[in-house]
Formats: sequence, C-alpha cells, structure tokens
Amino acid sequence: MEVAKPYLLFLGDVHDQLAAKTAQGIIDWRPDWCVGQLRLKGCKADCKIDDINTTEAAARGAKTMVVGVANAGGVLPEHWISVIVEALEAGLDVATGLHTRLGSIPEIAEAAKQHGRQLHDVRYTDQKFDTGKGSKRPGLRLLTVGTDCSVGKKYTALALDQEMRAQGLNSTFCATGQTGVFISGRGISLDAVIADFISGAAEWVTPATDPDAWQVVEGQGSLFHPSFAGVTLGLLHGSQPDAFVVCHEPTRTHMRGVEHQLPTIQQVMDRVSLEGHLTNPEILCVGICVNTSALEEDEANNYLRFLSEEYSLPAVDPIRTGAGAVVEELKKQFA
Repeated sequence: MEVAKPYLLFLGDVHDQLAAKTAQGIIDWRPDWCVGQLRLKGCKADCKIDDINTTEAAARGAKTMVVGVANAGGVLPEHWISVIVEALEAGLDVATGLHTRLGSIPEIAEAAKQHGRQLHDVRYTDQKFDTGKGSKRPGLRLLTVGTDCSVGKKYTALALDQEMRAQGLNSTFCATGQTGVFISGRGISLDAVIADFISGAAEWVTPATDPDAWQVVEGQGSLFHPSFAGVTLGLLHGSQPDAFVVCHEPTRTHMRGVEHQLPTIQQVMDRVSLEGHLTNPEILCVGICVNTSALEEDEANNYLRFLSEEYSLPAVDPIRTGAGAVVEELKKQFA
C-alpha cells in the first residue's frame, strides 16, 4: 500500500485531542507531509496547523486526505461521508485507519470510481499470515507495553528507535497500528487481524534479522484492558521481545473507555514477564516511560525520580526528557 503524500488531515468533530491521535502522530513525526487540517463544527481537537478545506488542500498540493481519528470500534460516522466525497471530488485520494471500509459505503465508492481516486483502508491488508510458531529467531526485539491504551506506546517506540540509532545501534521501528503505518510506510494493523493469526502477524512484522539488530515494536492495548488484552497478548507472544518498556500516564484512575482501575507499574511488569516467558524465557524490563504532559516541570521530574528509585530502573518521559537513559540501560543489559 502506497499512500500518496502530502496529506490533508481530517479530524471530523472528535470530542478530545486523544481521539485525533492518528493525525497528531503524523504531525509530530512527519510534519513535512502535512499541508493542513480539516475540522467540523464542534471539533475539540486541534493539531495546530492551518485549517483548510478540501479545495484549498488540493491547491496546496495535497494528494491524500487522511482520516486522522481513532474511536471505539473504528466506525465512520454517517455525517462524515459527504466530506469524504468532497475530498474525492477535489482530486484527493482518501485513507483511513478505521475498521469501516471506505469502499463499503456506496456514495464513497461511486465518487472514487467517478473521479479516478484511490481509497486506502490502512487497517486491512492482502497479506496472508500463518499462525504463530513461537520459535526463537535471530535478532533482538524491544516491545513497548502499557498500563492502559493511549499512554504513549507508539511515541515511546519511535523515540527509542531514534535514540538507539543516534547511539550507534542497528535499530528499526516496527509499526503495529494504523498511525504507525502512516508514519513508517510499512507495518500491519494488528487489531484488524483475525484472532488466530495475531501472533503470526506479529512474527511477520518482526522477522529474523541480524543477531545484533534491534526491532523496536510499537505496543498495542494493555494486558489489563478488558477490551483489548487479546491483541496485546498476541503481539507479546509473536514479537518475542528480549526487552520491554512499561509506558504509563500518571493522571488516570480508570482505564480508557471502561470502569476498570489502572494496574500498577509493578503489576504490568509482572504480568508481561509471566506471559512473555512463553516465547522468550529471557524477557527483561529495561525501563519506564511516562507521558508527563499533564504535569508541571518540577512535578514531572520528581515523579520520574520517584519511579526510578522505586523500581531501580531508568524512568523518563521520552518526549520531554529524552530516551537516552533507557537506551543506556538496554546497552548495559545486552552488551
């Protein structure tokens, strides 16, 4: 799948910034690919780039309108259909990471055909996967795991990959969600894979490689989230990580979208180690990465210092403070 760039980012009328995390992720890691954003009345998200319409986007050279939202169930609201049709009429392709297939909606399918435009459903692939085998394969792998959904697993993986390469390690980012695929250009959206093949798809996205090469794997969901733990477990078994990093957002009391309370960081470490042992008995936690964006500077630094002392591991905000300490720990443990 080759999604033409640059992008117009469509935010719809989502209720908060986190719901636009696909668009925000693209902006944060590929800002040069974005010409503007399109928001509907009532939208509570803002990626801090120009608000433009589809005609203006086409005039600026945009090739694809990316539906940059993530919602429960991956649905496409009916009142967004007319905007997608307008984009196709303006000469743009349309790409989405939602579960709803663009071509399944008659108005969109007809507009794409009439105007000769491409529809990209990034969550879906023609790639065929085997069931997971769990056999040890060459290479080293690091997986980001979380106390909850949307706590920074993707950003942590991207920041770690960037820092590892800066420190001279052979590293590759492996995308396992729609935003990661938009950012990296390769990967698989695991939550759209049939359950029997999730671990096999995780093996496919982290294939055998050079013995000293690292694959930094974007985590999904949480082993403690009642909605998404199945995907998380399949990714853990299939990616067969040698190392993992726990990602956390400190202001939450309940898991996103459900009433369950957040697990502790220690509970996550213990569960991931237990479940990961199935395909890699040597699995090891090498750090804690915290999204401190809701904390003031002093509060964030004090909290990171507390976690580092509590768990005897480096604790960082990979965006605010950098990921260097975690990479140093990784190098020490896997020298």
